[in-house]
Amino acid sequence: MKFTDFGFDERLIEGIEASGYNEATPVQEQVIPLVLAGKDVIASAQTGTGKTAAFLLPLINNIISSPLNHHSITALVIVPTRELAIQIAQHMEGLSYFTSVSSIAVYGGGDGNAFIQEKKALSVGADVVICTPGKMLAHINMGYVKFQGLKYLILDEADRMLDMGFYDDIMRIIGALPAKRQNLLFSATMPHKIREMARRILHQPAEINISISKPNEKIIQLAYVVYDTQKISLVKYLLLQKTFSSVLIFCSSKNSVKELNRQLKKTGLPVDEIHSDLEQDKREEVLMHFKSGRLQILVATDILSRGIDIDNIGLVLNYDVPHDGEDYVHRIGRTARAAAEGTAITFISVKEQRKFAAIEKLLGKSVPKELVPAQFGDAPAYTPTTFIPREVGTKHGKKPMHFSRNSPVKRPL
Repeated sequence: MKFTDFGFDERLIEGIEASGYNEATPVQEQVIPLVLAGKDVIASAQTGTGKTAAFLLPLINNIISSPLNHHSITALVIVPTRELAIQIAQHMEGLSYFTSVSSIAVYGGGDGNAFIQEKKALSVGADVVICTPGKMLAHINMGYVKFQGLKYLILDEADRMLDMGFYDDIMRIIGALPAKRQNLLFSATMPHKIREMARRILHQPAEINISISKPNEKIIQLAYVVYDTQKISLVKYLLLQKTFSSVLIFCSSKNSVKELNRQLKKTGLPVDEIHSDLEQDKREEVLMHFKSGRLQILVATDILSRGIDIDNIGLVLNYDVPHDGEDYVHRIGRTARAAAEGTAITFISVKEQRKFAAIEKLLGKSVPKELVPAQFGDAPAYTPTTFIPREVGTKHGKKPMHFSRNSPVKRPL
């Protein structure tokens, strides 16, 4: 289905064409007509399916077509992270370029000038505000946010926001909004807590389920079972053996990000890092360089696992096993975008084997385990069904001590 088939305003069509869009994705085909018809929507869609445009396009079209209160916020989009807020604001700017629709991203980490701009937009009025929950609630508590003319509420990455503990903040924000409005909720997964929140917020919603949370079939998934001491050397080996268009490496802690970035730079690889210790301006600069191709390798925490729209990532490398299956799907979903193929490699340490086995259960299949090259010494066996072994030193690094089923072993937290 082409975007011209939706009956959009010509000015919006011009922005769509300038952004390089032509054919609608399945989520866009299903969601856009419902939003144009004024329906509340709850949509479950994997990352990379085009859900951002699925709500932005009908939203912009409705704002163009309707008489509005220009001294109030018209639409509020709530997202879990500042990175996603920035990305949606960039999409918004491109799609609405040939219209008079105004928008602003409101998130933490900015300077005094950013606060002044945010306060002006929230008190004078803006067509679309994209915000993180904590920052928006801080502005609301100061008493100047104009919501009286609000017509649209969009919750994006709702499951992620609940995982991050934003439920109470979201409900306080919603308590400040007009009761009569159109509500859209987007989530990669639909656990009970999301459905419970949807019942409280949405009115007779249409429900869209695009796909279950499984990785793109075009992603080549591989894993290496390793000791922690082998990880950095193996990363260097893999990156020097083959050239990828771009590489995104996920670590579970910012300390791991910093150390791996240091070690890869010593090897002469074009690499940089993103984590919460960096100033916002620096994070945006690094991400911009990675998106543009000026930076080939990016090491990051899970701050980039969702919602970052980059189409040319050739390799996603999980330096640590993700927390759960959903995080795994979102991490590796950064590759094989826009009809391209991609590779996802995961390092599985001894203490992470059970966690990865649970991920494989969600996937419904076993991820092939590659042999660790002989020059790195002995590697552990993949035995996730046994108790997690304790590691002891050997001349080859570390080897597991074996325990009987009745041995007392402390489980990892």
